[in-house]
Amino acid sequence: MADLRRLPNLAALRAFEAAARHENFSRAAEEIHVTHGAISHQVRALEEELGVALFARHGKRIAITPEGERFAATLRRALGDIAAAAEALRADGKQQRLTITALPSFAGRWLSPRLGRFIEQHPELEVMLQSSNHLTDFVRESVDVGIRFGKGHYAGLASEKLMDDYYYPVASPRFNDGKLPKSPATLARGMLLRCEGEPWTPWFHAAGLDLPEPTGGLVFQDSSMLVRAAAEGHGIALARHAIAMTELASGELVRLFDTAIQCPHSYYVVCPPDALQKPQVRAFRQWLFDEAAKLGPP
Repeated sequence: MADLRRLPNLAALRAFEAAARHENFSRAAEEIHVTHGAISHQVRALEEELGVALFARHGKRIAITPEGERFAATLRRALGDIAAAAEALRADGKQQRLTITALPSFAGRWLSPRLGRFIEQHPELEVMLQSSNHLTDFVRESVDVGIRFGKGHYAGLASEKLMDDYYYPVASPRFNDGKLPKSPATLARGMLLRCEGEPWTPWFHAAGLDLPEPTGGLVFQDSSMLVRAAAEGHGIALARHAIAMTELASGELVRLFDTAIQCPHSYYVVCPPDALQKPQVRAFRQWLFDEAAKLGPP
């Protein structure tokens, strides 16, 4: 058994793990609430104690060495075990809390309608659902797990693809007195509702239309608001499948045409690496993937 009296300084180990995860001393300092200089000093002291370079320095930039990468992986597992044991002690006899964050559109239209099933399976949990368009500081805001819509690369976070999504046009069956376009070629540009960052042009190309991107009129910043505007009869929206499902199921919206295109972004389950040790996070992650597996492409 290793001599625990020779264990390196715990503050230095924590500083190194954060710096290794972020590959940035400044972000590690923000996470631990110390100065950049303190992180640098603790990592230097740890390197001197171990007799090995954990980072290669290139001016203000740093890169973890192979030895540092191996040590960080071992340290991360050990700190994760400690965090999980501490969480279990804190939760003993108390109701456990699971805090989730997601974009408002996804939280309100896909996650929230299903979340009751998860709570029924885990009545011992208190579930907090937060929705925000801003990136979450998981440590500072005490958030356990998030669902993001993007490319999947999130520094310092474990990330796993949950599902893809698809675009297709939708409209209220009452739109234009029920006289809906019969084919993509009959779409009138003045009818088209738009969401920021979600252009019509890729769908036009997939439908065989040589049309420019629509301009003018109202542009929505949130895809949930876009879908509601279409359901209220204000125009035809290029909707994401996951966001429009509720209105499609209720008959407030109908899908137009057979053409659908895959979104360039996907939904990802993200969390700090040590959060994967929490039983409530593991249970929620498994439930999420089971729910996503029930859905296929439109």
